[in-house]
Amino acid sequence: MWVGLEAVDWTELEHNHGPAGDMAGLLRRCAGPDARDAADAAFEISDHLFHQGGWICSAASVALPFLLRLAATPGVPVPGRRAMLDLVARLAAEAGQVNGESVDPGWETAWERALPEVLALLADPSPEIRRDTAHTLGVCGSPGESVLPSLLRCWEEDEDPVVRLDLVLGLGRAAEREPVGAQAAEVFDLLRELLDAPDPQIRLAAVHALAPTDPGLPVRRLGFLLEAIRDPSVELWRHTASVEAGVQGVHHWTAALFTGPSPTFTLGLLDEHPDGEQRIGALNQAGGLLTRWRSPTAALLPSLSARLDDPIAEVRFRAVELLACLGPKAVAHADQVASLLEDTAARTTRTGQTVAEAAVWALARFNDPRCLPGLMEAMAGARSGFASAFAYYPVTDGLHHSVLPAIEEVLSFLPDHAELLLAPLGERLEAATDEHAVNRLCKVLAGWGPAAKAAVPQLLGLLEDDRTWAAAAHALAGIGRAGNGARDLLLARSGPGEERAELAAWAYWKVGGDPGPALEAIGRTAAGAFLPRSSLRTLAGLGPHAARYADQLRTLTADADHWTRIEAAHALWAVTGDTETTVPAMTTAVRALAEGTCLPVALPALRCLALTGRAARPAAQLLRGLPSRDQRFCSNGGWRAFTQDEAVRAALEELFAACDSPVVTTI
Repeated sequence: MWVGLEAVDWTELEHNHGPAGDMAGLLRRCAGPDARDAADAAFEISDHLFHQGGWICSAASVALPFLLRLAATPGVPVPGRRAMLDLVARLAAEAGQVNGESVDPGWETAWERALPEVLALLADPSPEIRRDTAHTLGVCGSPGESVLPSLLRCWEEDEDPVVRLDLVLGLGRAAEREPVGAQAAEVFDLLRELLDAPDPQIRLAAVHALAPTDPGLPVRRLGFLLEAIRDPSVELWRHTASVEAGVQGVHHWTAALFTGPSPTFTLGLLDEHPDGEQRIGALNQAGGLLTRWRSPTAALLPSLSARLDDPIAEVRFRAVELLACLGPKAVAHADQVASLLEDTAARTTRTGQTVAEAAVWALARFNDPRCLPGLMEAMAGARSGFASAFAYYPVTDGLHHSVLPAIEEVLSFLPDHAELLLAPLGERLEAATDEHAVNRLCKVLAGWGPAAKAAVPQLLGLLEDDRTWAAAAHALAGIGRAGNGARDLLLARSGPGEERAELAAWAYWKVGGDPGPALEAIGRTAAGAFLPRSSLRTLAGLGPHAARYADQLRTLTADADHWTRIEAAHALWAVTGDTETTVPAMTTAVRALAEGTCLPVALPALRCLALTGRAARPAAQLLRGLPSRDQRFCSNGGWRAFTQDEAVRAALEELFAACDSPVVTTI
């Protein structure tokens, strides 16, 4: 197994963590007698040679034959053999995906030499090794003519039901790689025959294998797909190398065959099923579909509400959470949601969110006052399933992050109920032990604006504490003139040498003071190398009082950073009324939105454009078709995908109204 290992000058080779001098020792450890140490060594090798992908290092090319010897040696425990073969598969697949310049020049030759050894593993006594080999041959870059004969021979001889699933997928992938050879036609004939095989999982595999060359096949075979996915034998896929997932993974894998907004596949998954994991997976797919598209909402709502009385807490939680995401579109189900306010059954997650907490969140999204008692209880309690901080999740195609927001984020949706919520919010603010919690609560008060005026006395106390005064200043600025009792304290913190003097001076101006201190503080900042975005927002708030900074702002409207550009353009418009410079600068931030990509900067840009009135007509013309688009406009996943889409569409309506521009009907 180790012939030639010591002859390699590994120090001259490179892997993901630098010179590869440690590779010989790691490879030997993989065949050692200590199973735990062997597993640790295998993990390190994978990290060194693959890590997160993106290139094929020189050490990978030289290590390849030794990886395959480890995979082929019966004396090595099967988990270790599989780990090596899995690494080979990932390297072989990555070599075909990344730019040629990112692949070590020696890799192609090394792979060609190694291919016969890979093909030989199709006859290995271990079915696990045969599964992994079929997968490797499916994802590698070798042409079909090099691998199809061996895959077909294995198909004729191998009776292991899981190996046969990996073989079907491997055959489908290999038959697409030119040159495919004379047996490609035989492979496609076989795959088409398997569409009517008695085994539902073989039929499912055949659809996946043929879909790349026949994209309409999944729709035509929808009934068979649902039958297979909802059959108990779907658990076979958990043991495959190609999918290696149970019910929910197979749901997600197969849902990717349906790329449009049609809810038909998801509705099929949502049909009654005795298996709780099937019902959970169906809701996960519903969330993924609704995260991408708006039009399936009406079709899916009845199925979501039907899961509110499911015997499994996770199913009830996910159903309520999706209704919360849909917000105003799901308000007709408020009574059903309210019936779950006493449902204290918890998920098995780390924070153990309860169904009742999800119901509170959903009712808050409906602006339904029945959420208030539960929300107040959560605010007062030591334990809560609501997030402990503001969390952001990526937009992951086909997946939905079923989570609850932070309590402060829930409160931000309830300004209409500020009067009732101020007392428990004040108690929570008083009990807060860290600055981050104080900041989040003060952000809520700022967002509520004048409706939070009863909190002013408590904020005055926070102004006297060096740890919390900045958060209190933000809140008072948002409340506005009702906080004028804070003027003296804010003014005292706005002078030269004071930390964050500009913030204090700006808040002083917002609660009813004069603009002089803010202009002086800005002047001290402007004397530096650049104006931070916070200063640009201050200048926008000062409006014409800040006219002396017009030239500096005009320069920044061409800044390379789009956030700086938008903030500067908004400030310039607020200071001078200039639309000739500002509207084009703001419009650059929404061009991606017109093309279907929602960047975080798009929402503030839309709101700023609406303020400029009819001057923003070029932007309105650019965006006029967006309200009729089915996609959700969002830059984050989870519940934020829905609230961001609502905010973007509301901002579009404001823009069109300000420009007197016709709006295409919103979906």
